[in-house]
Amino acid sequence: MVHELTKKEIIKEIVKSGKNPTYFINSYCKISHPLRGSIPFKTFGYQDDLLEDFNDHRFTIILKARQLGISTIVAAYVVWLMLFHKDKNILVMATKFSTAANLVKKVKAIMRNLPPWIRIAEISVDNRTSFILSNGSEIKATSTSGDAGRSEALSLLVIDEAAHVEGLDELWTGLYPTLSTGGRCIALSTPNGVGNWFHKTYIESEQEENDFKPVSLPWDVHPERDQEWFAKETKNMSRRQIAQELECNFNTSGETVIHPDDIERLKDMVREPKYRTGYDRNYWIWEEYQQENNYMVVADVARGDGADYSVFHVFKLETMEVIAEYQGKPSLDMYSNILKQVGSEYGDALVVVENVGIGISVLEKLIDLEYPNIYYSVKGTHEFVESEVAESSKNVIAGFTTSSKTRPLIVAKLEEFVRNKLINLYSSRLHNEFTTFIWNNGKPQAMRTYHDDLVMSLAIGCWVRDTALTVNQRKMNYKKACLDSIVTSRTRMSTQIPGQMGYDKDYARKAAEQMADYEQYSWLLKG
Repeated sequence: MVHELTKKEIIKEIVKSGKNPTYFINSYCKISHPLRGSIPFKTFGYQDDLLEDFNDHRFTIILKARQLGISTIVAAYVVWLMLFHKDKNILVMATKFSTAANLVKKVKAIMRNLPPWIRIAEISVDNRTSFILSNGSEIKATSTSGDAGRSEALSLLVIDEAAHVEGLDELWTGLYPTLSTGGRCIALSTPNGVGNWFHKTYIESEQEENDFKPVSLPWDVHPERDQEWFAKETKNMSRRQIAQELECNFNTSGETVIHPDDIERLKDMVREPKYRTGYDRNYWIWEEYQQENNYMVVADVARGDGADYSVFHVFKLETMEVIAEYQGKPSLDMYSNILKQVGSEYGDALVVVENVGIGISVLEKLIDLEYPNIYYSVKGTHEFVESEVAESSKNVIAGFTTSSKTRPLIVAKLEEFVRNKLINLYSSRLHNEFTTFIWNNGKPQAMRTYHDDLVMSLAIGCWVRDTALTVNQRKMNYKKACLDSIVTSRTRMSTQIPGQMGYDKDYARKAAEQMADYEQYSWLLKG
């Protein structure tokens, strides 16, 4: 038999519920269970903590695994806020209108299943995706493509699946003023890679650089989940799906060009440079020049508008280690001199400069500075040509040309090098760029507001090393073999006497030609 409350008890319960959302939800709210139907809402500890955060902080950002009941606890909190507070204006926003509408429906369902005596305000205006209570509190759903909420004061903004909302940076700029009168915000989502508003806001909140209270809720916060549950749940899931749906891992959840597992592996390589030097201390060195090694410097030049960086990598060719790196914004003249100095310090290393835009000016400056080992290639084929030959060759251009044709090729080569563990990287700056280097409509590029200068410089280096220089090495080996035979042939007995063994009427001319070839290519025989 159910005890009927007296008027005094009802008033007491209403007052107690109005002061404590946790008590109200656990005592009077019901939720819909897929198998058991309508059941009392009994919160878990992590849900109770969330309710406290909602009350104690104006802004809460929740990085969550799926199926933890976070949307449901938010809906229950909204019921409490609307019921026991007058004139609350609540907006639920998501990238899809249906997602926002579903949360509003949860709020309405919980409201209607309350005991009549505690429902101190009734639904007076009821629409499919919005409703208004008799106390003036209202809630509505909207998609991020709509204009709802942009010009009205909000008591609470709920952004559902915030990591999946495109252009939320700009949207937030417009929405934030609507909360200026004391309004609150709850942003919740599974991760969706890095670089988006949700990722940046969450990371900044952890570093206390904004007003959001960060809450991380991976799969194992649920008391009924264990390793057996995890193994069963992830049996048919990809690594990216596991990271996104269960582990709350930003770095392995996005559609990055480089596989998330490889990005994680590269993270383990990251270490502090031995030196941070240069005029701006942005020249990082992990290993100095060693005479027994060959080196290559690959440079990507900034556009000149101040928005991106001029960068370069120093590669050890034998092991494809990146043993030095620069990222900064020097003038063109300064950058050209830096490249010449670095190239010289690393044994007159081959300097490869992207020749797009003002990169041509850098190349011209290097030529004027008489740097001896600049990368040249045949137009169209990108076949490598040595500096000595380039001066007298037609259809040859200094530097490497990144175009719509070559960009996919060099990115593919970079992915191949990383996937096959053929390259060693130590830079935190470079690793960070990998995490924001994504597929955008089938094109590999940095996320908006992020950079890919270091990534593209690295990609050019991988391509040049594995294609142009490899092909050239085969040609060099062939020439060296021919020259070796020339050297050997010069020791043979020869004569200009007719009838004698070794007689060759053109001996003098051929000997002169051979000697000329030997002198021209003698540098190939060193070592």
